[in-house]
Amino acid sequence: MTARLRFAPALGEWVAQHLAQGQPPAALVDALRERQVAPAAAQALVDAFVRARERGTPLPVDTVALGACLADGPVIETNDRRIRVAMRADEPVLAVLQDVLDVDECEALIALARPRLKPSTLVDPMTGRDVANGLRGSLGMFFRPAETPLIARLDRRLAELMGLPVSHGEGLQLLHYPVGAGSAPHFDFLQPSARSGSRPSGCASGRSPASDAGGDQPRTGSGCGTSPPRNTSKISISGPSGVTMR
Repeated sequence: MTARLRFAPALGEWVAQHLAQGQPPAALVDALRERQVAPAAAQALVDAFVRARERGTPLPVDTVALGACLADGPVIETNDRRIRVAMRADEPVLAVLQDVLDVDECEALIALARPRLKPSTLVDPMTGRDVANGLRGSLGMFFRPAETPLIARLDRRLAELMGLPVSHGEGLQLLHYPVGAGSAPHFDFLQPSARSGSRPSGCASGRSPASDAGGDQPRTGSGCGTSPPRNTSKISISGPSGVTMR
């Protein structure tokens, strides 16, 4: 599966201008990283412009290829598990995977999370702050990275699936939707201009039901929904802050 980075024309003009002025590509990569662009995205963007200049081909306009995000084939091997691929898509980049978590791991996560559940919040896309409102009726909590041996094992497994360093991941989040609760449609990203000391937008996410109890998960505007069993996960690759990946 190959992801593509979509970037603003002004950003492309900035890269082209500085390369034309003789700026080292590595310096441009560092500058993009300082602007909260993910390292892989920054490198791919600058490399695409460098290759075009060297070959005398047209410069990228608004999209460059990032490269493979999820391993090819019907099975993905991690350090501790063989995970089956049920479905893949390139645009948007996502995969439906089976056996990411087993039943015992799901039950252990529920037991660890239950006493720590609190009303869920959403990230304000403009300020980056966590706020409670009526859009989400769930209870939730975050585990600290590597909080327990189980969490450390899952952190590593998910990082390997997404092709990202463990250090780039947030803590695992567990959500509980009581009977009748739901979540209104909302965007799961931050505006690049949101700079209140908060985390930048993520570039990958995974969702896996920890229980077989629950309702349909409709996808706004798609005309479809999912009701996956708890051994099924959806991995999606989205854009790092400042660059949209599709």
